[in-house]
Amino acid sequence: MRTPATQYPRLSLIPTLSLALSLALSLGPNAWAAESLHDEEAQATIGLFAGNLMRELTAALGDDGPIAAVAVCQERAPAIAAELSADSGWTVGRTSLKVRNPENAPDAWERGVLEQFEARKAAGESVTELTFAEVITDDNGGQTYRVMRAIPTAPLCLTCHGSKIEPDLAQAIDKAYPEDEARGFAEGDIRGAFTLSRPL
Repeated sequence: MRTPATQYPRLSLIPTLSLALSLALSLGPNAWAAESLHDEEAQATIGLFAGNLMRELTAALGDDGPIAAVAVCQERAPAIAAELSADSGWTVGRTSLKVRNPENAPDAWERGVLEQFEARKAAGESVTELTFAEVITDDNGGQTYRVMRAIPTAPLCLTCHGSKIEPDLAQAIDKAYPEDEARGFAEGDIRGAFTLSRPL
């Protein structure tokens, strides 16, 4: 289960310095305050997304079992992301190197960050501390603040994303997600990541 956003560790030192420098060059003397504000808002939004989704999944599992949780993921997860996007001003989503819903496939930047997360995990960094933020400048000079935070694979996730999925549940997943790749995870793996962006 995800911890509240207020307990999330700060960005690791190198991405933070890079981000701060980018903002300083583009935003002037208020850059440090802007970086802090954007980071706090992003982490709070991630906390809301994770908390709301976990509550609905836990309730579905408890009331109707794991097959009902498949419907929650299919219907409610995108709805929760859309609601938060409308309310917060961030574009909110989830992605992974092994997606269940192809609409959540990572773009090139997200794939690079996910691969970086895997390398950092392999080097001994805790999955719960894997976060990255960067200011991206497009071809027209527009800037976007992008943030990702890794999602650790918890025991609850293994019901639908592990190596041993009950046959009836596997059939329901296959029906809902015929292109599913999100299986074979073990506890502590990087299940994927929350991904947020906002124009500056």
